[in-house]
Amino acid sequence: MKTELATAQISQYWKDGFIVIDDFLSEEELNTWRDALSAALDKRGSKKLPDRKTVGTLDDDESYYETVFTQRLNLWIDNPRMKELILDPRIGKMATELSDLDAIRCWHDQALIKPEWGNPTAWHLDVPFWSFHHKHAISIWVALDDATMQNGCLYFMPGSHLKTTYENPGITNDPNSIFDHYPEYRDVMPTAAPMKAGSCSFHNGLTIHSAGPNMTPYQRRAMTCGFMPDGATFNGIQNILSDEQFKALKIGDELNTEEQNPIVYSKG
Repeated sequence: MKTELATAQISQYWKDGFIVIDDFLSEEELNTWRDALSAALDKRGSKKLPDRKTVGTLDDDESYYETVFTQRLNLWIDNPRMKELILDPRIGKMATELSDLDAIRCWHDQALIKPEWGNPTAWHLDVPFWSFHHKHAISIWVALDDATMQNGCLYFMPGSHLKTTYENPGITNDPNSIFDHYPEYRDVMPTAAPMKAGSCSFHNGLTIHSAGPNMTPYQRRAMTCGFMPDGATFNGIQNILSDEQFKALKIGDELNTEEQNPIVYSKG
């Protein structure tokens, strides 16, 4: 695993709100991730979360999103092999170095599998969906198949994390609806981020991003994880929290339970 970050990469992340790391995984590691994901998906079945079938954060009929991606979250909770991969402190260390944090927790992992002939993923932000607000939240996106401009690679609006807010523009079946909230980006040229299988990207949770359509007869697999800065507090949004967890929290409570949001890496 390629985990050493150069100063120039960290500077680029702060400037653009994302970086791409080529050949992040070795061939052997890539096969391990693929095998772990396959087993985790077989075990999970149709449920998006360990305890329920839906997340409840999409604005439109979820049937539309079946043509955008197959989404399974918190696979680490009910799959030991996935837990070992997602909570790898080497990845956590990279996230803290990029975000200039002392410690970071797992918010949720997420398998995102764009089906054959799949629709584009709308432009969106991550943090406004989550149960905390923090300008240094960060996600890793690991390509388990080649992610190309033909099969739905990521696209980023460079520098957008410096201008966006915690307001949630939503994610709808109109891939361009975010420009109603951020019209200044309607005429900005995005950066495409094609990646070979085994490469990865990191992006800030306030960076505007999307994924293109899959114009091939083959699915495109990716494994992702959103990381929450240690010390982040509840903002009133349920997102992945169970009904029991949601009811027990008050706005301002620290999200620090190891069962739900374990520390992935701490400098201390």
